[in-house]
Amino acid sequence: MKSENAEDRRALLRGGRRYVCAYGCARAWATLTFTGTSGAGVLGAPSSDFDSHLTFDIAFIAVSILVVLLFRRLVPLNENRVVKAVSSGCMAAASLLCVATAWIPGASLGLMVAGSLAAGVGYGLFLLLAAEVLATFSLLRIFLFLSGAMLLGSVITFFCEGLVGLQAQAMLVLLPLLATLCLQGAYEHVPAADRPKRGVPKFSYPWKLFVLYGLYAFAYGMRANQLVAGAGRHSSASTFILMAVLFATAYFASKRFNIGLLYRSPVVLMVCGFLLVPAESLFGTAASSYLIAISYSLMSSLVMFLLFDIAKRLGVAIVAFMAIKNAEQLLQLAGGGATDALGMLGLPASTEALAVTVIVSVLILAATVLLFSEKELASKWGVSILEEGGLVQRTAEEERAAERVEEFSRTYRLSPREQEVLTLLAEGKTGRVIQQELFIAEGTFKAHTRHIYEKMGINSRKELFELLGLRS
Repeated sequence: MKSENAEDRRALLRGGRRYVCAYGCARAWATLTFTGTSGAGVLGAPSSDFDSHLTFDIAFIAVSILVVLLFRRLVPLNENRVVKAVSSGCMAAASLLCVATAWIPGASLGLMVAGSLAAGVGYGLFLLLAAEVLATFSLLRIFLFLSGAMLLGSVITFFCEGLVGLQAQAMLVLLPLLATLCLQGAYEHVPAADRPKRGVPKFSYPWKLFVLYGLYAFAYGMRANQLVAGAGRHSSASTFILMAVLFATAYFASKRFNIGLLYRSPVVLMVCGFLLVPAESLFGTAASSYLIAISYSLMSSLVMFLLFDIAKRLGVAIVAFMAIKNAEQLLQLAGGGATDALGMLGLPASTEALAVTVIVSVLILAATVLLFSEKELASKWGVSILEEGGLVQRTAEEERAAERVEEFSRTYRLSPREQEVLTLLAEGKTGRVIQQELFIAEGTFKAHTRHIYEKMGINSRKELFELLGLRS
């Protein structure tokens, strides 16, 4: 049994290693260049007060908004040569411009401006390309691969931050190249039937999720510039801690894993973090910073997972949702701007800190009300399907097959897992697809199928279909 469980866990990772490598390298690259705490990453920032992270965010938000407006014409992105060329080209150009600042210090400011703008565009498109690939997997694998990729990004960042000179420059050039090649490989290994399709059905957006994420983004932005080193959402120590826990939980407890356990934890962490703000003189800023950073990363991951869930259930291109989520980075900038505006009023430090705490507390209260207004994660979060009949309408034959599966499961006393396998067999799915959907190894699938056939007194899938009254 233990060896079977270990084999099932290993089966979870099949097909996702290229994606994990691609996204992990890209996140590390973004952190080492413009999104890390040092502003310009391992090469250092120019001598002026120029904030390359800000221009990166502006370009990132701009390209996300552009995709929101044009996504119907662009999807599937991985079949669009222009989008892929712009993404890889901008990331490569950004790396070369960063490297050039070390060789042409007199032009470092101009090079950094151009590099940060190119990086924002390239990375923004890369995330959407990666999301399209990730959407081809099952939901548990999406969660597993997403947390694994972020964990890998934190590890790569940790080892690369100590590099200097030619080593650092080589890594800045190598990482986006690896990310692009691995993502292309991941997409090519997706079966043609599972690849994203052209055309998007009519739908409405999950506005509640976007409002929820927007509230958190603004609240996080108000404190982002005051977080201690190591706390942050871009491949930092806090990200490593969170993603290590999530990945280990999903991997080692895959059969009992419940995303609902994480449902309201961001609220708890964020509230705890901001309650510690007035007591920072006693507890120090680290406790508050880590709680805030972890909660925002957790909320971001949870929102992403729910968007994937909704997109798969509605048959909508994930790009339509993820582009909006990426564009909401604007609200984080707005939160930072609000804190800066308070600082310009000349208020005493204690009064300013109190004002920030009150504003953020109101935002978190609003987020809490929104979270608890949803009874379960299966809720559509404000989404409605506009096509007549909805998404989950089944044919009369499918309804009869489902009823027969229920009847046979009771008659032949099939286990819950055997009933799941029988249901998927009745839907005409192949053994490989069933293994992926149930996260089981080939040997486990064959054992379940053999037990089903033995209990039902049949020897082949053809006989099964005849018994269920289906066309084989």
